[in-house]
Amino acid sequence: MGVLDWVVVGGYFVVMIWIGVWSRRRITDARDFYVAGGKIPWWLTGISHHMSGYSAAVFVGYAALAYTTGFAVYVWWALSITIACSVGAWLFAPRWPRLRQRLGIISPLEYLSTRFNVATEQVLAWSGAALKIFDVAAKWTASAILLNVFAGMPLMWGVLLVGGVTMVYSTIGGIWADVLTDFGQFVIQLVAASAMFVIVLVKLDGVPTLWTMWDRLPEGHAEPFNGTLTMWFFLAYVVISTLSYNGGTWNLAMRMIATPNGREARRSMVFSGVLYLVWPLVLFVPMWAAPILLPNLQQPDESYALLAQQLLPQGLVGLVLAGMFAHTMAMTASDANAISSVVVRDIIPSLRRGAGFLPEKAELAVARLTTFLFIALSMGIALTADSFGGVLGLLILWFGALVGPIAVPMLLGLLPWFKRSGSSAALLSWAAGLLVFAVNRYLLADPIAGLGDNGEAVIVASPVLVSIVVFVVVGLVAPQRNPASDALVDSLSRDVVEADEDAAVTRPVSA
Repeated sequence: MGVLDWVVVGGYFVVMIWIGVWSRRRITDARDFYVAGGKIPWWLTGISHHMSGYSAAVFVGYAALAYTTGFAVYVWWALSITIACSVGAWLFAPRWPRLRQRLGIISPLEYLSTRFNVATEQVLAWSGAALKIFDVAAKWTASAILLNVFAGMPLMWGVLLVGGVTMVYSTIGGIWADVLTDFGQFVIQLVAASAMFVIVLVKLDGVPTLWTMWDRLPEGHAEPFNGTLTMWFFLAYVVISTLSYNGGTWNLAMRMIATPNGREARRSMVFSGVLYLVWPLVLFVPMWAAPILLPNLQQPDESYALLAQQLLPQGLVGLVLAGMFAHTMAMTASDANAISSVVVRDIIPSLRRGAGFLPEKAELAVARLTTFLFIALSMGIALTADSFGGVLGLLILWFGALVGPIAVPMLLGLLPWFKRSGSSAALLSWAAGLLVFAVNRYLLADPIAGLGDNGEAVIVASPVLVSIVVFVVVGLVAPQRNPASDALVDSLSRDVVEADEDAAVTRPVSA
């Protein structure tokens, strides 16, 4: 990297911190810190949802998959999320702001005490928070790998640099800082990735490269399914993405909660889905062409970074690197915001033994403290990522397999078709999913490995499928009859007319 590249990257970090400081003016209480009082417009929410959905891991782990498997990475990843957003726009997205309108929630788990009970809320809160630490750690590791390739910076210092800047602006500015930096990062990535796209086309056959390069790539690279990215793996991730991108990943639920109403939330989800359908096609072209430009790479996860170094002039290299950081910092900052909301609004009130929520000023202070501590802990995990299978191990196997059991009660609990599935169904489905993952990972590892390319599909899909089956079956066998829960679920089918947000009912901890 040249001096101009470092100026661009340094300027990017400064702007991120400035946005955090500016956003601080819009925050007077925890409600503003977490969900902006429900005032984020649909288009900004849509961009933020999209940007929060992927990180620098796309340019590391997914770039490696694009190098080794080809077009299948788009089908498995981007297309599965597009389907998830389509389903979510109809079923899930509108229900999140309606929960805020009716219950005054500022955490995606607060409603669970009414829908199920406090015990269910606490189990999902603690286990989900622990799991998310590993997911965010993978993002820090991916960013550090990029810095190592571009600038020779040791992984430890890369984690500390990117994590430290994110820690500052997200701790100060809350969700407003998150969504505004998402928008800025979207613009940066649009310019940087478009430049890479055009330069790769010029380097090869021009526009015809889009259809001629496939004949020059290894066999199977033009197929929708290849290697470990099989049809079954794709179908498994359609289910997982539907749960994750509609609120099972808590920071994405927070985006929906922060919209004014259900109609706006639906529009934002449609917008995000369109971006996932179109933009990755531009983003992946350099990654797909990498085997032609960089044949026989020993470390395919460095392919995108090496392409940027070799093809781009000074300044643009820094912009591409800033764009990669943009994705990571967008996702991790919003994750920290969501986890903090769960700690402050779900976990701490329960530990206060019936004393309820923290006082308003204390709540905002603790919100910032827990955001800081979550990022710090995830950075610590990132420094030992190899113990958990590296970046892809953290992202695909651990998070992909475990997000389902946590998300199933949370998402299906919003829908009227599953009103009879109560707290027993929720807890049993959670426990069954975790048990299946543990059995697959540690007791049946060799038999599953014998399945070849479909082995990962089994590891990822079986926990979430078992969780869904248990949640539904227990609801049928031992149906819940809870008038308050039924009334809440029924009310989520329509927007509040001229809702008075200040009059929203906040539930007591013992509800």
